[in-house]
Amino acid sequence: MQRLIINGGKRLCGEIRVQGAKNSALPLLAGCLLAEGRTVLRRCPELTDVFAACRILNELGCKCSFRKDTAVTDPVGADGYRITEELMREMRSSIVFLGAVLGKTGRCELSYPGGCELGPRPIDMHLNALKQLGVRICEEHGRISCTCPKGIRGAVIDLPFPSVGATENIMLAAACAEGDTVIRNAAREPEIADLADYLNRCGADIRGTGCSTLRICGVKKLHGCEYEVMPDRIAAATYMAAAASTGGELGLIGIKCDDVQAVTAVFEEMGAAVYCTNDRIFISCVKPLKAVRMIRTMPYPGFPTDAQALVMAALTTARGSSMIVENIFESRFRHVDELVRMGADIKVSGRTAVIQGVKKLCGANVRAHDLRGGAALTVAALGAEGISSVEGVCYIDRGYELIENVLRSVGADIRREF
Repeated sequence: MQRLIINGGKRLCGEIRVQGAKNSALPLLAGCLLAEGRTVLRRCPELTDVFAACRILNELGCKCSFRKDTAVTDPVGADGYRITEELMREMRSSIVFLGAVLGKTGRCELSYPGGCELGPRPIDMHLNALKQLGVRICEEHGRISCTCPKGIRGAVIDLPFPSVGATENIMLAAACAEGDTVIRNAAREPEIADLADYLNRCGADIRGTGCSTLRICGVKKLHGCEYEVMPDRIAAATYMAAAASTGGELGLIGIKCDDVQAVTAVFEEMGAAVYCTNDRIFISCVKPLKAVRMIRTMPYPGFPTDAQALVMAALTTARGSSMIVENIFESRFRHVDELVRMGADIKVSGRTAVIQGVKKLCGANVRAHDLRGGAALTVAALGAEGISSVEGVCYIDRGYELIENVLRSVGADIRREF
């Protein structure tokens, strides 16, 4: 089993070019199925989840190749509609292929997705929305079979919660539907806007991104294009947390400040100095960190659940008591026991965690149980005294391009052991 060996206590200083966004690349790759022609996705991150998405495309008959940071797809002749259980279980975001395959072939058969265990993430919202578009759904023995006897037809869909995945699935299914589709209470995340921008460049007609009401006017067909994946706001939050944990100073290149405003506001409350320009962020954490009163994870533009563990890791040595309320997922505190193993003082009750800052963390052997939890343990180990071993690197590789190389480039003492 691979692990990261980290000799903590080294201040991180330097510049990091932020990778392309995992949470955008996956729906964009699914959207490539809908185009009639070749698509070139640049700044596509080299991640195990991205490689899994490419395997799904190939299984569906879409030619997909990946080299360096560029994915090239050609769906000509792609008429597959079945996705094997093995591929579906590789990542939770695989459900986004449901809308794309339905939009492409009018039918789809797949199983429930796998990936990190973050508690219930039901797909009922996805299925109910697709039913309103004319999709017939049969669930049996863990498989979901979908057909569109009369084709996909536009509808007005009211989401009970602004789900990113459900919004993406509706967009993909409705892009070439007959008539108009309106999504009320749509997700507003920047990744939604990125998917809409890509589909619009391919010839779609999607309006209202960034607002709670999204309108998709169905078009007859889409064409391929060249497109650049947006920067990864959660990777940026990770490196900001690493700077805070080590008392360092980092420049993050290629990141939109507006996308991470909820996160930068928390670091400023902790006492960090944050400076933003159009495409970069500079964070200086040379002053002792202070606790924050309360962080509540919320849908965008609120504080992102994906950044909760990362900021918690930095808060473990902040002066005072901080509180985090997790409103999105039930099982998103699995990293807490591992942080406590390093000397953190954290009490969890239900969806609430109270972090009492300690003077220092100590190196320890810890294990990641999910993607962001693994990144949080890495952040904590960077600031801890002594040597830490972080196991479960396979989770971290789902969302970060060789995280040890990036951190080493700005002064971390870190290596990967096989």
